[in-house]
Amino acid sequence: MNTRLLKIDRNTDCGAQLSEAAACLAAGGLVVFPTETVYGVGANAVDPDAVARLRTVKQRVDTKPFTVHIGSRSAVERFVPGLAGLGRRLTERAWPGPLTLVFHVPDIEAAAIVREVSIKRAETMYHNGTVGIRCPDDRVAAEMLVKAQVPVVAASANPGGEAAPVDADECLQALGGYVDLVLDAGRTRYARPSTIVRVDDKGYELLREGVLDDRTIRRLAHVTFLLVCSGNTCRSPMAAGLLRRLLAEKIGCAVNELEARGYTVESAGTGAFPGAPASAAAVRALEGRGIDISTHRSQALTSDLVGRADYILAMTGSHATMVASLGPGAGTQVRTIDEEDIDDPVGGSDEVYRQCADRLERALRNRLKEIAL
Repeated sequence: MNTRLLKIDRNTDCGAQLSEAAACLAAGGLVVFPTETVYGVGANAVDPDAVARLRTVKQRVDTKPFTVHIGSRSAVERFVPGLAGLGRRLTERAWPGPLTLVFHVPDIEAAAIVREVSIKRAETMYHNGTVGIRCPDDRVAAEMLVKAQVPVVAASANPGGEAAPVDADECLQALGGYVDLVLDAGRTRYARPSTIVRVDDKGYELLREGVLDDRTIRRLAHVTFLLVCSGNTCRSPMAAGLLRRLLAEKIGCAVNELEARGYTVESAGTGAFPGAPASAAAVRALEGRGIDISTHRSQALTSDLVGRADYILAMTGSHATMVASLGPGAGTQVRTIDEEDIDDPVGGSDEVYRQCADRLERALRNRLKEIAL
């Protein structure tokens, strides 16, 4: 077989060449293409002959799956029905990018792609109730994948056991004569493989460290909530205690497992004196709900706290304004906990504190409905 080489100039319009590569893929050809990590070799996922050729080129047994490659983040919805929680969070924070995600899909027949192509043809993409998906951060790869208009599976453009190629010359040396087309767009940006992470309802597992290290994945996977009031002794510590329990209920774990599941809840005050305990009335208000905030100690609101928070819930509009003044972008992640300000119960009776806790819980339940956990 003669392998064609198409040179791609990233500084010019290469639409015609990418359309040619996409047409080759759709027709059952094997196409080598660049990504930001290494070069890959792709095939039409619903063409059995193309997938069989890919297995031969990769020297891969029938039971080892290939990774689905998509040209846009939103395309993941076709393959993973009801994507939520950690999986959605990682796609939103890391895609497009050098991260391959292996999703748990217990009912593959619920996936839109299965309805489009039939369960039999979709089996090449799913394995034991999982599907691996990659969304490359490379304009050439992304445009080609979109233009193909067929699901594409791919692997690094080398025979099994050999080093993954990072330029077209290495691809030709490894696969010349075995593939139909090679897109030459120069050396890849990272010249390292993607990181592979498996995600499910219980968390994630790092399967292979690549461009992104374990520390980066932990940061991407973690969610931090920050509750803000004035003195950080009444409203915000009550809200933090309530939120921890609501989060645990929603994701199905114990409160003391939240950190391991990737969730942190903090609170702070715009005028707090550090180290003060929660007010006695606030402690009593939550004791009646089985929540212990007696170990709480106040802290002042800082730009560092704001910077590491993903969601900031303020008791009043003035608190939200204060948060927004502490750093660029802070205003986009802060909102009031309720539609109307929640007044400070300080100095009030136990009944006033219980009513405040009731309102905080209602407001938090409503806010959690808006957040994909």
